[in-house]
Amino acid sequence: MTHPTSAEIAGRIEDLFGAPLAALASHAQDQPPGMLSALLGLHDTLAFTERSIAFHRERLAQLVHPERHISAHEVPHVLDCARRLAEAVAVRDTQAVTASAVLHSLVRVEPPEPSRASTAAVVTAPAAPAASPAPGR
Repeated sequence: MTHPTSAEIAGRIEDLFGAPLAALASHAQDQPPGMLSALLGLHDTLAFTERSIAFHRERLAQLVHPERHISAHEVPHVLDCARRLAEAVAVRDTQAVTASAVLHSLVRVEPPEPSRASTAAVVTAPAAPAASPAPGR
C-alpha cells in the first residue's frame, strides 16, 4: 500500500491553507494550538520518519554488505538497526494515513464573493404618504 510522502502532505496543507509551509509554520507559532499546528506536527513527524527510514536502510545495507563478514559482536547491531527501521516504517505508515485522512476531511473555504445585490445601491422603501388632516365634520 502506497502512502503519501511528507512532500505530498506538505503540498496538501499548502493548498488547504493557501500559503507556503514555512509561512504557515511561522503563523502557527503565534496562534493557540489548533488544526494547523496539528497538521504541521503530523507533517514534521512524517518527514522525520522518512529521514530515519533512509538512514537505517542505508546503515543496514552497510552492515550486511555481501563482502563484509558479520561477527557475533555485530549481530546485535544488525538486529537493532533492523528493529529501528521497522519502527520508523510503522510510524511513517501511521502518520501518513492519519494526515491523509484528516486532510481529506477538510476543504478550503473560500471567502464569499460580494454579490451584485450587496454592491448595488440600496433601495429605499417608498415614502409613506403624508398624513392628511382628518376630514372635518
